[in-house]
Amino acid sequence: MLQFPLWKRLLITGVTALILLMAMPNLFYPRVERHNDAVKTIETSGETPELAADVAGWPSWLPSSLVNLGLDLRGGAYLLADVQVADVYADRMDNYWPEVRDALRDERDTVGAIRRIDGPAGELRVRIGNPDGMARALEVVRGLSRPILTLTGAGAQDIEVSGSGDVLTVQLSEAEKRATDDRTLQHSVEIVRRRVDEVGTREPSIQRQGDTRIVIQVPGIGSADELKSLIGTTAKLTFNPVVSRTTDPDANPGARNLLLPSIDDEGVYYIIEQTAVVTGEELTNAQPSFDQNGRPAVSFQFNPSGARKFGDYTRDNVGSPFAIVLDNEVISAPVIQDHIPGGSGIITGQFSIEQSNELAVLLRAGALPAEMTFLQERTIGPELGADSIEAGRIATIVAFVAVLAFMWLSYGLFGLFANIALIVNVGLIFGLLSIIGATLTLPGIAGIVLTVGMAVDANVLVFERIREELKTARGPARAIELGYEKALSAIIDANITTFLTAAILFALGSGPVRGFAVTLGLGIMTSVFCAIFVTRLLIAVWFDRRRPKTIEV
Repeated sequence: MLQFPLWKRLLITGVTALILLMAMPNLFYPRVERHNDAVKTIETSGETPELAADVAGWPSWLPSSLVNLGLDLRGGAYLLADVQVADVYADRMDNYWPEVRDALRDERDTVGAIRRIDGPAGELRVRIGNPDGMARALEVVRGLSRPILTLTGAGAQDIEVSGSGDVLTVQLSEAEKRATDDRTLQHSVEIVRRRVDEVGTREPSIQRQGDTRIVIQVPGIGSADELKSLIGTTAKLTFNPVVSRTTDPDANPGARNLLLPSIDDEGVYYIIEQTAVVTGEELTNAQPSFDQNGRPAVSFQFNPSGARKFGDYTRDNVGSPFAIVLDNEVISAPVIQDHIPGGSGIITGQFSIEQSNELAVLLRAGALPAEMTFLQERTIGPELGADSIEAGRIATIVAFVAVLAFMWLSYGLFGLFANIALIVNVGLIFGLLSIIGATLTLPGIAGIVLTVGMAVDANVLVFERIREELKTARGPARAIELGYEKALSAIIDANITTFLTAAILFALGSGPVRGFAVTLGLGIMTSVFCAIFVTRLLIAVWFDRRRPKTIEV
């Protein structure tokens, strides 16, 4: 095993050097600059090497990826949000009304006139003109229900229909409510992630907590208020027919209508139909742009379904006003001048460039399915992260010195080879963290410190086997070869079990647990690589040059 062909030596050296090169920027780039008591976090990635060159004089043609620091090391914002899942029930019933109305219209001879009446949130109540036709009305509406998948399989229906006198009531079934809650939380997590990612924030942690809550941790963001302004807006966009315009804030909008304020014209209100023609869910793209007068605006594009509905409505309502509503405020209410085919348009208003950019981000990411209320919010300054990094640095140095001293005192020259491999091992960990874009957290630093202690285990196994082989009067070359051969299976078995544990922690854990699992898993891989290849290569090079007759381990 001491016979290393040239290609293998070059391959081991090249791979090691390349990964260490990827780790080098972390030694040169400052993370935080302070200017006039303000803290400015510098985040440099492979896409912006020129920033790195300006900051630290690092050549732009070299790799410049940094290890991402987690919230506990870099500072940032923490939010605990509660999703108002019950709001989705009311929206579902509003969406059901056109379908119920059309189905009952076909049975008008039996059920009589139909009219929607007000009821509790989450219920759809319909009054029929002929109470004697209630049985037929129930049969028709129940025919609109759809089976849903549950843990026990298909069979449960998505709605429950009941009738009393001349009032028919539709509401979601309990099984559908549970499924809706789950979908709402999943959708909310995805929308929040998109909004945070859109502004270039790296490695946010966005996770469910319980049935209705979401934990949001975003490193590097200025404050919790900044994060709330980014993700706290529902960004529910709808396009609604306008009934009238008024300056009376107490005007009665009438049944199935809404009275909403204008976002630009103070004191102006619009009465619009509650049922939207098109919603923001049917948008496929939104980009900041400028209108014909050079003012900031947002251009948008609908999907085929939304484009068809938008085109049909504009064709049939030329000359009528059309309200663009965002979170219950009318952005604008232009008059339809002509048929607008193709499903594209532009949203104008009194926007600044920053506001048009933010609105485009929100619309591209999609609307939150339900409002979120923030139960906890914290802003974590980078000073805390600096203290944690310093404590982790001291712990790592202490562990390093202790392990290096132990290996040198126990195994002499071979211990020094193991120490060199250990230093390379830590560099490889940081290089891999930079390559894969993983986040380093305080528990992650604990994983590195643990790796420092575990990394020499493989070398200890090999060196002890070499000692045993030397006792059998074998030559040094043969003893080294047998030491590696007989220790290899034990090294692989021991590290595979630990790696599986790290993989399970990463898959099932969250937050700090995953940060620990990442560095532990990477440390196991680099430790095995260094023990089997790097240390052995050092020993082989030394042995080829010295050709010792005897060795001491």
